[in-house]
Amino acid sequence: MKWEGEDRSSNVEDRRGQGGGGGGMPRIGGRGIGLGSIAIALVAGWVFGINPLTVLGLLSGGGMEAPQVQQAPAGPAKAPPADDKAAAFASVVLRDTEQVWGKLMQASGNNYAEPRMVLFRGMTPTACGTGDSAMGPFYCPGDKKVYLDLDFFDTLSRRMGAPGDFAQAYVIAHEVGHHLQNLMGITGKVDGMRGRVSEQQMNALSVRVELQADCLAGVWAHHSQKGKGWLDSGDIQEGMNAASQIGDDTLQKASRGRVVPESFTHGSSQQRMTWFKRGLDTGSVNQCNTFDAKM
Repeated sequence: MKWEGEDRSSNVEDRRGQGGGGGGMPRIGGRGIGLGSIAIALVAGWVFGINPLTVLGLLSGGGMEAPQVQQAPAGPAKAPPADDKAAAFASVVLRDTEQVWGKLMQASGNNYAEPRMVLFRGMTPTACGTGDSAMGPFYCPGDKKVYLDLDFFDTLSRRMGAPGDFAQAYVIAHEVGHHLQNLMGITGKVDGMRGRVSEQQMNALSVRVELQADCLAGVWAHHSQKGKGWLDSGDIQEGMNAASQIGDDTLQKASRGRVVPESFTHGSSQQRMTWFKRGLDTGSVNQCNTFDAKM
C-alpha cells in the first residue's frame, strides 16, 4: 500500500501519554461489570464494535443506561507527532476516507460530517463510557469518534494472523463505516430495539450491523483504489484475510474450541469476507443492505 507522502487528516486527536480516563469499570444498567463478563464480551465481540459496551449490556441483563458523557482530557486536542509512522498511517487512511465519503455523500446531495479519531493507550473517557484498549478499536456514536490504540495492530498481526498495512486500513475503514451508519440513522434504529427483542435476535441484528460496516469498508476501498491506485493484489488479500481472521466462528474456535452460532455478534469469517468483497467489487452503498439480505 503506497501511502507515504499522502495527505493526513486534521481530525486526529492524540491522547497517548495523558493517562487513562475515568478509572473503574464501565457501569451498565446501574451495575458494575466484572472481569469475567468482560472476558466473555471480548470473545463475542472483541474486535470491531460500534460500542464496546453493547455486548456487556446484553450480558448484564438487557438495557444499558443512557450514556453519560465524561470529560475528555483538558486542553486543546493534540495532534500526533509528525515523525510517528504508525500514527501517520492511521491519519492518512482517515484522510482518504474523508475524501472518498465526502465525494460520495456530495454526489447524493448530502454533506459528510467527518468523524474524529482518538489515539489512546489503556483507557480513555468517551461519550459511551470508559473505553478500554483491550476491547479493540471502536466507534462511539455519542461523540462521533473512532477510538484506536495503535498497539492493536501488533495484536492483529502477531496473535490474530492478519498482518499488513491494508489489514490495518480495513480496521479503520470498518469503524468509519459505523460512523456512516450513525449518520444515516441506522445505529439509533438498531439500538432502539434493545430490550424489545430477545438476546438472540439482538445478536442477529448486531451481525447485520457489522457486516454492513464491512461492506462500507469495501466501498471505500473500491473508490480509494480508483482514485489513487495505491493498492496491489497483495493488499486486497491482506484485507480479505483480516476479515476472515476476525469472524466470530474463527475467534470462538480459537478461544473456546467450539462454535456457537447463536452467540455471533459480528458474523462468520465467510460472511465478513463476502460482504467486504461485495463493497469492494461494486463500490455501491446500495449493495450494502444487509438488513434485507438472506443470511
